[in-house]
Amino acid sequence: MLVDSHCHLDFPDLAQQLPSLLAAMRENDVGAAVCIGVNLEDFPGVLALAESQPFLYATVGVHPEYDDVEEPDVARLLALAAHPKVIAIGETGLDYYWRKDRPEWQRARFRTHIRAARQCGKPLVIHMRDAADDTLRLLAEEQGGEAGGVMHCFTEDWEIARRALDLGLYLSFSGIVSFKNATTIQEVARKAPLDRILVETDSPYLAPVPFRGKQNQPAYVRHVAEAVARLRGLTPEALAEATTCNFFRLFHTALPPGAPS
Repeated sequence: MLVDSHCHLDFPDLAQQLPSLLAAMRENDVGAAVCIGVNLEDFPGVLALAESQPFLYATVGVHPEYDDVEEPDVARLLALAAHPKVIAIGETGLDYYWRKDRPEWQRARFRTHIRAARQCGKPLVIHMRDAADDTLRLLAEEQGGEAGGVMHCFTEDWEIARRALDLGLYLSFSGIVSFKNATTIQEVARKAPLDRILVETDSPYLAPVPFRGKQNQPAYVRHVAEAVARLRGLTPEALAEATTCNFFRLFHTALPPGAPS
């Protein structure tokens, strides 16, 4: 079984196709997926998706690109994260590519999420773009490793990967790892400890080869896993088993499909 550790099934392009997307997951042995929260206004829809299926989970947080939205505080995040289907805090982090302005505002919001994650004992889902040094610095300053977390859609080099791993974080690979020119990410996918990696789609974005440029969906996480398996000289089955075990170890409150509640 595979797990898509990061997707956006509530986004309009995917929400209207939900029955076919869930069927495709079953056909590709994708047994679970995480619906990622990006703002508090849309969180009820994310949670409703997670509640609708035993194999869907939710996270709660505010993405660093979103500014004209409700600003979370620790108490609000803790209240929403208390729901048993909410398995992580995020998507949170820093983005200096799209949002070069107001970096202090981004950093303050990220600190809020780290503090909430530590208090509720659920891991972080971390977005990091053109902001590696500050992201890792804040995680260290706020003892983010106590909560644990995953660097979602990891695109940095091995040195940044090593620093993230040293903080106790996991690395998640998206469809980018299957792109021919993604040599830096492929090096990380080869070198990272097998017990610290996850796979994801980030649907509806970043579809892997052979669907590059098309709309992504959770079923395509199989192609991400196959790409990582080839890089590591593993069978797809071995990679699937490892990343699924890693997923349930990191997201420790997520009940595997079929497990008694």
